[in-house]
Amino acid sequence: MNSNNSRMPARRLATALTVTALAAGPAVLGAGAAHATADHGRASAVVLRTGLDVSLLNKTVDVPLAVSLNEVQAPRSADRTALSARLDGVAGGKPFSVLGADVAAAKATVTSQRAEGSVRLVHARLHVPGLPLLSLIEVGTVTAKATCEAGKAPAASADVLGAVTVLGKRVTLTAGGPTEVKVPGVGEVRLDLAQHDTTTRTAAATALELKVSVNPLKLNVADVEGTVTLAKATCESPMAPPADPKPQGGASKSDLAETGSSSATPYIAGGALALVLAGGGAVTVARRRKH
Repeated sequence: MNSNNSRMPARRLATALTVTALAAGPAVLGAGAAHATADHGRASAVVLRTGLDVSLLNKTVDVPLAVSLNEVQAPRSADRTALSARLDGVAGGKPFSVLGADVAAAKATVTSQRAEGSVRLVHARLHVPGLPLLSLIEVGTVTAKATCEAGKAPAASADVLGAVTVLGKRVTLTAGGPTEVKVPGVGEVRLDLAQHDTTTRTAAATALELKVSVNPLKLNVADVEGTVTLAKATCESPMAPPADPKPQGGASKSDLAETGSSSATPYIAGGALALVLAGGGAVTVARRRKH
């Protein structure tokens, strides 16, 4: 009677260890599964960006003119609609208006499936130091858009609509090459119209890029050189999910045919080993109590 009672806890212990080992199998399998980090793509948009060197008073003072208007970037969707950009310190201490417009909007939007940047500029007037009354460029409507959608080819477009005036001269822009405008006693401007570029995952569109060299009447009061970008949008596609992901942990027919077992075999074997070890322990406990 006593020997049977001494065996019962040992048997129960062996059974409990076996059930625990078998139940642990699926949990261990789940822990080994890889979890991909979702890439939601990227997008950016900017109405105006300048990279100009401004030399004042016969190049005794150099002022970098680095201005960005309505520059936005995502993964976080954002939009800006400021209508003017100002710069201090180049007009006798007074604020200097670099760009004015009736509409100046930049937007960057990103979701799990789509990334898009867009810019819209209406009736823009760009000024540089030394030419307070004469616009470097005036343009009707400028747009740029870059769209990147998961699983699709990226797209980019840019347009300049309406009249374009450079240094007071009406010009006609062509997509076939740059347009050069020279105004004696004022300066030179080279314009590249509607540039866009795409790859398998990215797109970029620039409505207008200007290379500027201005020195009014060569008085060296304000010598301005550099580049100006009007309306630029970029994007990068979100990563597309796998088309047909393979189930994790499932036994395939080929696995069963080749090995005669399933992916659960290691856990069954582990349970059996636990049973053997627990059984051995039970026998030892029983023998000790018997003696």
